[in-house]
Amino acid sequence: MSLPDHSHAGPAEPAEEVYDLSEQVGFILRQAIQRHVSLFNEIMGSELTPTQWAVLSRLYLEGGSSQNLLGRQTAMDAATIKGVVDRLLKRKLVQTNADPDDGRRVIVQLTEAGRAYTRELMPKAETVTKVTLAPLATSQRATLVALLKQLR
Repeated sequence: MSLPDHSHAGPAEPAEEVYDLSEQVGFILRQAIQRHVSLFNEIMGSELTPTQWAVLSRLYLEGGSSQNLLGRQTAMDAATIKGVVDRLLKRKLVQTNADPDDGRRVIVQLTEAGRAYTRELMPKAETVTKVTLAPLATSQRATLVALLKQLR
């Protein structure tokens, strides 16, 4: 089998691009989130997951919420938010009650212990963000956050 003769052809075609995983946005985002979660665990402690923190901090700022709305506000599907709330219930950091206006709806709120625990961890959570962004120049930090918001 002989190869075609391209000596008379026009400009050379560009070389076929090679897929390089290390340059793909999804892979880079996954590496960044792995670093962030590692820093979260180091600073916040191993007793709390980022998803549990998301629920606690949202409830701290917003007060009680339906479990369904809380899931949407913390970017969790119904099964995930239920599991997170169940684990926080076992730790007595949250409590649930039926919604007086709709008995099918569950309202989740912080217990007094949950409020105190969340208030105590707020400075550490702020440190997680600062350490995560530390490799960037100050001006780059706001830009990164703004760009990531455009991707969600």
